[in-house]
Amino acid sequence: MSKYHLFSKNFAKKPILRVNTKGASADTDALATEEPLEIVLVFGAAKHRQRQSISITMRTPTGHDFELAVGFLFTEGVIKNYKDVMSVRYTARELDETAQTNVVQVDLTPSVTFDVTTLQRHFYTSSSCGVCGKTSLDLVQTTSSFWLKKDVPLVKSAVLMDLPEKLRAAQSVFEETGGIHAAALFDREGVLLAVREDVGRHNALDKLIGWALQQQLLPLSNYILLVSGRSSFELVQKALMAGIPIIAAVGAPSSLAVQLADENNMTVVGFLKHNRFNIYSSFERIEVN
Repeated sequence: MSKYHLFSKNFAKKPILRVNTKGASADTDALATEEPLEIVLVFGAAKHRQRQSISITMRTPTGHDFELAVGFLFTEGVIKNYKDVMSVRYTARELDETAQTNVVQVDLTPSVTFDVTTLQRHFYTSSSCGVCGKTSLDLVQTTSSFWLKKDVPLVKSAVLMDLPEKLRAAQSVFEETGGIHAAALFDREGVLLAVREDVGRHNALDKLIGWALQQQLLPLSNYILLVSGRSSFELVQKALMAGIPIIAAVGAPSSLAVQLADENNMTVVGFLKHNRFNIYSSFERIEVN
């Protein structure tokens, strides 16, 4: 019998022993659910359709798997817009009932063309990966279709300082587990449009971009992206693919993330708190008041 009691697809509770200087006591703790998701792609001309598994990623099954798959394909440069997708569905009927939602198949329209050799990059994506198992930076230098205007949007510093609390209030799974990442999209006035959560910060962002793609909101040239944790090279690259001009994080950015942002006129904000933050690139978008 499992020692875990599944309260939802998002988190489970497990008996633990809490230890402090006064001793130990039995208790339970909530753990973020982590399950594999295989993304399978069907593509090619009508009479020559191919089916190929292109990625296995560890994610939190929050009900946004289709957004994750579509967002992943977009940020990898396989699709250009949501019209390239014929259908998205679960296909693992042969698996145990509890695992049938762990395989997502995306059928592309026959007119979609891309470099098939990119599909040879079969990689296992861990929830804490830096560049998701890709073996060189050349593989993630995907060219964005959107050019960022240097002064759009203009955002007041007070608006930025309010964002972490708004994100925290919207993080349902984090409140239960404390062990999950989030990506949230805000407008220039600080109004929350959408938030997605996952054990992998890259998955949370792919889910968010997949949602925006389905809503036909791209390019996201007038919005602010807030991510929990730090800003990595990969998160900046994905944000650039979606045309996002400002990426803010509660933690620090990496040097490579700032370098990529500098080269593409993106504003990077780090250590964002209710009363302070640092701007690392393209300062002109932030109105200090």
